[in-house]
Amino acid sequence: MRIVQPAGTRGSLKWMQRLASSYPQLLDDAMREAGGLQTGETIRWVSPRKDDEWAEYRDRDFLVQVGQERLTEALAGFWPRGGPQWDALGVSSNGTVLLVEAKAHLAELTSTCQASPASRAVIQKSLEATKAAFGAAPNANWLEGYYQYANRLAHLHFFQNHRVPSKLIFVYFMDDADMKGPRSPSEWKEGLSPVYKHLGFDSLNHVPDLVNLYIDTKALVAI
Repeated sequence: MRIVQPAGTRGSLKWMQRLASSYPQLLDDAMREAGGLQTGETIRWVSPRKDDEWAEYRDRDFLVQVGQERLTEALAGFWPRGGPQWDALGVSSNGTVLLVEAKAHLAELTSTCQASPASRAVIQKSLEATKAAFGAAPNANWLEGYYQYANRLAHLHFFQNHRVPSKLIFVYFMDDADMKGPRSPSEWKEGLSPVYKHLGFDSLNHVPDLVNLYIDTKALVAI
């Protein structure tokens, strides 16, 4: 599914559009500093783009955007329709798929699964497989509290399970005055601590190929 977005005027929608479309080098540099890029590796950001109506993608269409349409049938068996709508998508020069979720304030972290019983059963099975793959506590509740974070992890696992080089990137914007968001990496990390605990992890470095980026909004001047 392709979902056209308005030009963002506040919050993570605004900042992610600016970052990916007007400051891709800043995003690449942050990735490199965080160890998310190899020497000489570059990134082609495929969404969001102004010339694509700032569209965001989910389900089969997000696979098409990152060159993995061959996994359409496999994804349909792994996750019901209406899966994650990615804030940004990219492909690196070595073929690594980059899945991006962006946040500007702490309230954005919380969510609960609202799927139908049939879809919930499929989701639960995939979340259990993801918990096992990433070493989370088996009894952790991934359907409530921080479901969005959990389902993003599940899609990273999906790609890895199909031997697709991939990274899940959480972009945490700092000092968003409108949203009264965290002003430093340490404030974000403090806010994220209960997320990790709830999901059954005991470390900030709980998942291979998960990259946390902290981007200061002051660097994203008006377009």
